[in-house]
Amino acid sequence: MRGYKIFSGTANVEFSKMVAKYLGIPLSEASIKRFSDGEISVQIGESVRGKDVFIIQPTCAPANINLMELLILTDALKRSSASSITAVVPYFGYARQDRKAAPRVPITAKLVANMMQTAGIDRVVTMDLHAGQIQGFFDIPVDNLYGTIVFLDYVKSKNLKNPIVASPDVGGVARARSLAKSLNLDMVIVDKRREKANESEVMNIIGDVNGKDVILIDDMIDTAGTIVKAAEVFKKNGATSVMAFCTHPVLSGPAYERINSGALDELVTTDTIPLKEQSPYIKVLSTAPLFGEVIRRVYHDESVNSLFS
Repeated sequence: MRGYKIFSGTANVEFSKMVAKYLGIPLSEASIKRFSDGEISVQIGESVRGKDVFIIQPTCAPANINLMELLILTDALKRSSASSITAVVPYFGYARQDRKAAPRVPITAKLVANMMQTAGIDRVVTMDLHAGQIQGFFDIPVDNLYGTIVFLDYVKSKNLKNPIVASPDVGGVARARSLAKSLNLDMVIVDKRREKANESEVMNIIGDVNGKDVILIDDMIDTAGTIVKAAEVFKKNGATSVMAFCTHPVLSGPAYERINSGALDELVTTDTIPLKEQSPYIKVLSTAPLFGEVIRRVYHDESVNSLFS
């Protein structure tokens, strides 16, 4: 067997260690330092010649630094004669600009895809891309894993009396429908109007939540404005409780303050992004075993899709 190695950037080292532990191998050695002006310096600490290499690095905040680390690590490994390089990017940053939604704006998701391929990445493994079509921006294989698989057992363990799944906006209907189908539940939709980035105004609810335990599902929560306002509207309309699930806890700006206000009974998220601070309202579920199993299957040329069927 040609063998494989796991390397980690500095974005979420604890997560990388858990993935390596699942696989029963140590993290491989790479020295990642900074020059005095902030430039990133990388040196691979062991031979990777002829090996299949996996780099674990979410491109979360600080997105620019973490993205450059990933690209520089890739270049170092490529020049060290690695057989293949797979980027394991639990959170794919810059995914929110995936089309020209206004005049004279970039499509940064496509730009990042081009940069990753140019650096020498042969495959990408990620989770819950903000828009599924981003897979088409790559000319290499992309495994976009579903975060909902991590949430199913937790939802069932809560034994909610009258649960219903909710999408916080029209764009998330497919994700909410998938969870509702898996749990055999009905769903409702929040109709909101966003005036500008990171600000939202919840308008009304499509469906009935009176006496229901609402399960809100989204791919990411940034400033938490949408999700908290949605929770407030649900409770005004008679919801018994509101629990939110999101794969990526971006949680920037006033997010923690809003979550701690108590409008949400609980926010359940994953460890694709490390939390900046702890909160009694936030529960973190680990995706490390799932990513570890995907790495094992990719290396052994086994089906990844069968994990979710």
